[in-house]
Amino acid sequence: MYEDTIEKIKKIEHGFKETEHAANLIVSNHSETACFLLAKQYYQSEHYQVRSLAAFICGAISSRLYESLIFLKDEVALDTSWQVQEVLAQAFDRFCYDQGYENSLPIMDEWLNHSNPNVRRAVTEGLRIWTGRDYFRQNPDEAIKLLANLRDEPSEYVRKSVGNALKDISKKHGALVEAELQTWDVSPKAVQQVYKLARKHLDNRL
Repeated sequence: MYEDTIEKIKKIEHGFKETEHAANLIVSNHSETACFLLAKQYYQSEHYQVRSLAAFICGAISSRLYESLIFLKDEVALDTSWQVQEVLAQAFDRFCYDQGYENSLPIMDEWLNHSNPNVRRAVTEGLRIWTGRDYFRQNPDEAIKLLANLRDEPSEYVRKSVGNALKDISKKHGALVEAELQTWDVSPKAVQQVYKLARKHLDNRL
């Protein structure tokens, strides 16, 4: 099934739009259960492009089939391909969009406290720009608070995502981000890195 589509996807070298479109087409033509079975089959591929397709499918059905969200967290987050991790972030955002960002707060909290840095980054990166998302658009302080909780994040790659996400928010809500940053103890190097990234736009205004 979808052999021609899979062969085309294997050849994609840049971008994810075509893969996401293929995933949405599959989801529109099958039940959630059938889609999940296809996703698990595709995820066995040696080609990261096909595993990315699987992640997109899971993201598209995750608000209706919780098993697929668990699969993203427990299986896809272990993938060694950075491309698949980028899709994981997009898949998590799709879940939040479909379920509603406010309704998704408990899942965000769970993922942000997960032991796997890829799971934590799926939230911090997937929801960028945070204050462009419903709920956080009206409650920027909530987005800042969630991100600030990861200021001493052990993974550098997650710290960069956190700092850049706060920097994004500062473009429209500079006073709120500044107020949060003023409360930080920046003596630890990890916090210092997030702090410097977060206030980059603020410093450029001076």
